Amino acid sequence: MPHPLRQQIEKLTPLTDTEFEYILTHFTYKKLKKHQFLIQEGESVLNDYFVTKGCLKAYHTDESGKEYILQFALEDWWITDYQAYFKETPATISVDCIEECEVLSLSLYNREKLCSEMHKIEHFFRKKSNAGYVALQQRILSLLNSSAKERYEQLLNLNPKLLQKVPKTLIAAYLGVSRETLSRFNSSSNV
Repeated sequence: MPHPLRQQIEKLTPLTDTEFEYILTHFTYKKLKKHQFLIQEGESVLNDYFVTKGCLKAYHTDESGKEYILQFALEDWWITDYQAYFKETPATISVDCIEECEVLSLSLYNREKLCSEMHKIEHFFRKKSNAGYVALQQRILSLLNSSAKERYEQLLNLNPKLLQKVPKTLIAAYLGVSRETLSRFNSSSNV
């Protein structure tokens, strides 16, 4: 079975074995335990992470301690604090593991190096960034224009695997609803 990173890149551009082996040398493997932090608010963010196993959440905690979940990441997804990563500033969000995880980390230096050396990788990251911008815009518009129930149904349709892996309290926080409201959605949807 091909390497998960290779599978992801090849969704957008084909690679030779030599090209993939070279790309992989720029990544570092990391294994994390459940609840372990990958990124903590205020710290430096040196890497972007490709998830090969597990599930993570990216979130901001306000002064009162309330958590606002921005993103989940399952296998084959990328996650980091992109503002801190690209601008080389302290993290404004935290990322931690919902379950045991394995990730491949890519430093900004190695990303830029690969992009300057290989048009295929520059193309890959440009396409991934564009897809990320579209997804972010859709999420913002959904928060502005959709009811909580509609947001839940969208999440259910787009990411059914996420709803199986992530505790309902976290799904509720992501949708901006209470756990009780989410339970009503579940019972009315027969999920």
